[in-house]
Amino acid sequence: MIRQVEALLKKDILLEFRQKHTFYGILLYVAATIFVIYLSLPDSPDAQVWNSLFWVIQLFVCVNAVAKSFLQESKGRMLYFYTITSPIEFIIGKLVFNTLLMLLMSLISLSLFLLFLGNPTINILQFVGISLLGGIGISLVFTLMSAIAAKAQQNAALIAILGFPVILPQLMLLMRLSKAAFAEVFRDGALFQLVGLTILMDIFVIVLSIVLFPYLWKD
Repeated sequence: MIRQVEALLKKDILLEFRQKHTFYGILLYVAATIFVIYLSLPDSPDAQVWNSLFWVIQLFVCVNAVAKSFLQESKGRMLYFYTITSPIEFIIGKLVFNTLLMLLMSLISLSLFLLFLGNPTINILQFVGISLLGGIGISLVFTLMSAIAAKAQQNAALIAILGFPVILPQLMLLMRLSKAAFAEVFRDGALFQLVGLTILMDIFVIVLSIVLFPYLWKD
């Protein structure tokens, strides 16, 4: 299984390098959005506004980055994959690739935020860790939504429709958790509970993907 997942991951990475315009398009979207926010705000935003804007941008970046995960796969290519690999290996490969892509985009988004909108955090390293953890969770959810949407007449809009009610609780949890980097005091053990809950939600999405995707695979 590990070799199959590695092969599928390598395939996605090679396709990403060959279709660089897609990655650059997402990068341009991120830079342009943050620059427009910078121009529209007369002063540097306070910590609460900065935190909210960051996670909203992360949400839209993930939708644009992950939406093409399954939608770019033609029916002929999916039939070929059906003959050479199993559904579990295929979905794990997609989850890993999208997670790595979203980790990269999270670092880029955070760097641009710090460049244009300043650094209101007290502990930037803590916020980096939380943003990476959040990027993993968001990418896992929208990878599963992309797989479902790909079976519904390739409708990309369905990803946002299905993903919004699922991602909203996780997004609110991440916004609450990230306030720890802005010197907000949590009661004893509350911070670790929030981190543990976020990780459990990520594990739940992975298990759900492994359980549900074989049924989509057979369709």
